[in-house]
Amino acid sequence: MMRTLKQCPAPAKLNLFLHVTGRRPDGYHLLQTAFQLIDRCDYLDVEVRDDGIVHRSNDLPGVPADSDLIVRAAKLLQTHSGCGLGANLTLHKQLPMGGGLGGGSSDAATTLLALNHLWNTGLTRAELMKLGLQLGADVPFFLFGENAFAEGVGEELQALRTAEDWFVVLEPGVQVPTPAIFSAKELTRDTNPVRIADFSSDAKIHWKNDLQTVACALFPQVDEAIKWLSQYGHAKMTGSGACVFCAFADETAADTVLKQVPDRWTSWKAKALSRHPMAQKLGSKNIWLEAGLTLK
Repeated sequence: MMRTLKQCPAPAKLNLFLHVTGRRPDGYHLLQTAFQLIDRCDYLDVEVRDDGIVHRSNDLPGVPADSDLIVRAAKLLQTHSGCGLGANLTLHKQLPMGGGLGGGSSDAATTLLALNHLWNTGLTRAELMKLGLQLGADVPFFLFGENAFAEGVGEELQALRTAEDWFVVLEPGVQVPTPAIFSAKELTRDTNPVRIADFSSDAKIHWKNDLQTVACALFPQVDEAIKWLSQYGHAKMTGSGACVFCAFADETAADTVLKQVPDRWTSWKAKALSRHPMAQKLGSKNIWLEAGLTLK
């Protein structure tokens, strides 16, 4: 039985648009969004233990081990499957926390994927997605395996073909707490729903983020980054912030803009992905092949 998996990728996502279309009686907001995987990743090393203990092997400033989503994901799979094995988990962070890139959710999803493989728990994609929803609304997307048009609280997913763009991403230097954005009185909560066909036919019409206005008002650093990047294209915030991005047709165009970014911001480029990079890591045992998907 395989005992270790090294450098398991946990990719970031960008929200190509994000609309708030309503609110459920339980207070959760109804959303529509287009999730785009990109090749900027955290990486996870996983080693099987025989004693049932789940242990995070490295320190992450500001994130206690017991509340870390990778530890919670491992224990959730352990409990759900009745598996008696444990794991050592080492997380190499590259994605900023509070950036709207889905880093924590992606880390949790990659943990579930790796341990489902190493522990031979045999859960299907659908079962893992249902389990992942207990950890956060974005986790099912990272288990879905490809770019998606999402509705509900983000868990109702349809496969979406997207452009093979390059992106320039700016980190404004602040962490934006998601609850502060969704609880703001000023948040637009009644945007008219769009159809996946509408988005696919002319994406730029719908490339707006309803959370952006609130985030810019609360965090001027986000507003400043968007205004600067808007010189070069249709810049916007991803998720509830703080990172902002702009799409470019090729790497050369992205590199040209990247060279102009002021030193006060961390900036980087990323390429659009069409499938989750763990599919290659897991080979013929990956859950997306078992689901009958062709991920090219």
